[in-house]
Amino acid sequence: MHKELDIPFVGLKQGVHNFNFEIGNTFFDDFPFSIIEEGSISVELSLDKKDTLMVGTYKVSGTVLTNCATCNELFDAPVDGEMNIYYKFGHEKEEDENLIVLPPEAYKIEPAQQIYELITVSLNANPRHKDGECNQEVLSLLNSYQRRADENEESDPRWDKLNKLNK
Repeated sequence: MHKELDIPFVGLKQGVHNFNFEIGNTFFDDFPFSIIEEGSISVELSLDKKDTLMVGTYKVSGTVLTNCATCNELFDAPVDGEMNIYYKFGHEKEEDENLIVLPPEAYKIEPAQQIYELITVSLNANPRHKDGECNQEVLSLLNSYQRRADENEESDPRWDKLNKLNK
């Protein structure tokens, strides 16, 4: 998939090793049905190699192009996240998503999938422009629809007291 991200660990001595990657638009092309198509992300990977396992600390920061949840205009949404992945050797299946079991003959880790997952979970679930940056035309239209809905609504006396709590 992304061979430039692969890390051969066989020749690494025990201890911490740091790797840095720059992720661009082509990275997301290899993930079909991705919610992200464009972005500029910096990835820091700190790999701590021990006798029987390796601990990878992944950090991502940058921006991805996505739609604003309010006005639906494209904008660069910030992405910032961190996670640990544990790599151990063996043949058993593991249910833990943060534990990857490598066969004894493995000589490299392929972190592209873990990086992609960290980027997607680090993206805000409802990404929005900063205040004042939304498309004003769309906001005006949304407000007019909201006012019409409020005017057409008949007041139900059972709810009046509860509605006052929100004000």
